Amino acid sequence: MGLEFKIFLKYRLTHKQTGLSQMIPLRDTTDSKGYPIINTALIIANVLVFLVQLGQGKALQQFIITYGLVPVRYSVPAVAQHFSLGQQVFAFLSFMFLHGGFWHLLGNMWTLYIFGDNVEDRLGPVKYLLFYLLCGFASGLTHLFLNWHSQLPTVGASGAIAGVMGAYFLLYPHAKILTFIPIFFIPYFVEIPAFFFLGIWFLLQFLSAAGTPGHGGGIAWWAHIGGFVFGMVVLKLFLRAPESGISKQIRQKTSKKKSHLLQLIKPKRVNDDPRVYGTLVITPLEARLGTRKILSIPSGSKKRLLKVTVPSGTRDGRILRLSGAGVKLGDGSRQDIYLRIKVAERN
Repeated sequence: MGLEFKIFLKYRLTHKQTGLSQMIPLRDTTDSKGYPIINTALIIANVLVFLVQLGQGKALQQFIITYGLVPVRYSVPAVAQHFSLGQQVFAFLSFMFLHGGFWHLLGNMWTLYIFGDNVEDRLGPVKYLLFYLLCGFASGLTHLFLNWHSQLPTVGASGAIAGVMGAYFLLYPHAKILTFIPIFFIPYFVEIPAFFFLGIWFLLQFLSAAGTPGHGGGIAWWAHIGGFVFGMVVLKLFLRAPESGISKQIRQKTSKKKSHLLQLIKPKRVNDDPRVYGTLVITPLEARLGTRKILSIPSGSKKRLLKVTVPSGTRDGRILRLSGAGVKLGDGSRQDIYLRIKVAERN
């Protein structure tokens, strides 16, 4: 590939972010029934590819141009001739595993971690993998056709992740997203309904896309929109498709034996009892061996995070007293919360 082509394609990444800059999701209230092996494998694959990127050194620019999605490679014959048919096709897969930097990777992988496990749980591992890759492909096509002559390499998993978020939007609209919102260096933890959180995210993508010139900006907004809409549209087709025998076998072998590390507790009074109770659900294995959990507990208008140790040999119905874990009282002290342990198999 000649020097003149390298100059023509000035290296400048078009990032594809998914996160809300001032709203950081910590977890959702919908716990998956099994370990998300495909979602985990996708995260590992993205991290490994990023490590390969870091090892490119001076060849990084050429690496991104070859494996990123560059619209001008498809729209200008003089540029297209520098790439083989295999490279042109493979770029629609490889671009979604490349990232523009550590924070770009971290934001995408955290978002995938939050939303991907539940969608995989609903679709099954095989259908989820196909769904993820198709959403990424659709986001790439959207970006390609709306930026037909762009010379900017586009990289990032967020088009595929946007499709996963679109599916989550339809599957779990009433789930709550425990969200961290930093306001003037004060951490606020609030529960936001999934339909509101994802709806605001989609609106921001649309407004940003509408206000960005066709070849300007550093974020592929239309790719986000294309992935999100595609995920919503094809979700029902994937739900109707029969589950493969491989998926059923994987589900059986990956069924979770532990409850989620971070749990949302909603304390309330029971009948005429003046004390406030909350419920912590653990599995029989955790009850037998003991476990540690992080609890999100309401404290006025925000949430508090509290570490709790459940001792080994705990029985169903046991009460743990969390001294000073509740809301502030009139005398400045905090209300105690009585945590009722519920031992139940995952279903």
